Amino acid sequence: MPIEDDDRPRKKISHEIGQDLSLLSVEELSERVALLTAEIERLQQAAAKKRASKDAANSFFKS
Repeated sequence: MPIEDDDRPRKKISHEIGQDLSLLSVEELSERVALLTAEIERLQQAAAKKRASKDAANSFFKS
């Protein structure tokens, strides 16, 4: 009994900076954009949190 494509677990999407994009479909490229956009947002949130922590520490020690 053959396994349907929909029944197979999907391979986790990953992206390597600078990789060849010519073999990816439009759908795969869109998935990569969504993945990278989410990662950018995560990085920005982490930076904002660290910045706020640093500012709070600076404020405390300057008092």
